[in-house]
Amino acid sequence: MTVKSPTTEANKKNKNIDLSQNHLMAGIFESLPTALITVTLEGYIAEANAAAEAFFELGRQLLIGQKIDRLLPFGSPLITLIEQVHERGAPINEYKIEIGRPGQDLDRRVDVHCAPLPDLDGRVIVMLQERTIADKIDRQLNHRNAVRSVSGMASMLAHEIKNPLSGIRGAAQLLETSLSDSDRALTRLICEETDRIVRLVDRMEVFSDARPLKREQVNIHSVLDHVKQIAQSGFARNLRFVEDYDPSLPPLFANRDLLIQAFLNLVKNAAESIGDAVDGEITLKTAFRPGVSFRTFGEKNPVGLPLELSVKDNGPGIPQDIAGNLFEPFITTKASGSGLGLALVAKIINDHGGVIECDSVMRRTVFRILMPMYRPEPVRPVLSSSKKNS
Repeated sequence: MTVKSPTTEANKKNKNIDLSQNHLMAGIFESLPTALITVTLEGYIAEANAAAEAFFELGRQLLIGQKIDRLLPFGSPLITLIEQVHERGAPINEYKIEIGRPGQDLDRRVDVHCAPLPDLDGRVIVMLQERTIADKIDRQLNHRNAVRSVSGMASMLAHEIKNPLSGIRGAAQLLETSLSDSDRALTRLICEETDRIVRLVDRMEVFSDARPLKREQVNIHSVLDHVKQIAQSGFARNLRFVEDYDPSLPPLFANRDLLIQAFLNLVKNAAESIGDAVDGEITLKTAFRPGVSFRTFGEKNPVGLPLELSVKDNGPGIPQDIAGNLFEPFITTKASGSGLGLALVAKIINDHGGVIECDSVMRRTVFRILMPMYRPEPVRPVLSSSKKNS
């Protein structure tokens, strides 16, 4: 009979504990919603969790063994941070830095946390927490509050201003019959200005329309093609259009006419921004981006927004001083603009349960819209009369 020594039993027990702890740590690493990678001293990715796969849009087999500098633009601040951790052997945190991938339209803003991993040949663990979505949601709440304010103001204007304006215009017309030709110019000016204010109030009245949307299955590509056809036959006839469509995109549950109105506004703004530039170009793009959800007004649970629709132009960009308030009413860069076009676009997208955001730098402005896809309601089985009575 073999008798095991207490030392052997203790070693075996400690070994099992170590294996269990390693398994637990691996499970935690994999399940965290924040992108995590480990980088070797030579700059190769050694480990990556599922969130990192989504962040870099690459599978783990392609990520592991890849040099980190090949996934980032030249001179990326993330590479500098990792090098500093290697040199100092101490953690470094950096907040709201711009990071991107080669070939991406625009950079993304992330919080970066880098720390050395002891006893692992100089490896560094890197945590990337994207700020774009959080900032986008915050701005969407501001957009919606602004739209609600305009809705109340539009209702007030319709009742309190249009009726007096009608009386002013009528009085001016009566005066015109008894005035000389030189004085009639003043009454005509009163009528013209009154009509202009009425048209402005009429434009604002659309914000007070709280009726439920009439929705159906909508192919977004047919909507974009229709908008492009209108633009090319008029205000954008001298511009080049690029279509970057995902043909497998599922349909939207939307109001087709309102979507045409929204995208027509965005394309017209892009065309006006480009102006007479000889290389003017507008890109219409669709893509499927799972992982983003948003809690819409009146919904108990967050709604997935996997359909990404974008309008990009190579104009001069949007001034930074108005970029944060772009979708609020009366914000405009046009000398003769009313500042209601983008506010109306934001209302249309919000009414559909989507979100809209703009990223702009010189010669690259992108309006991105995230929308829910069409989900048919389940058909409830009809019980027979015999089952109902049983």
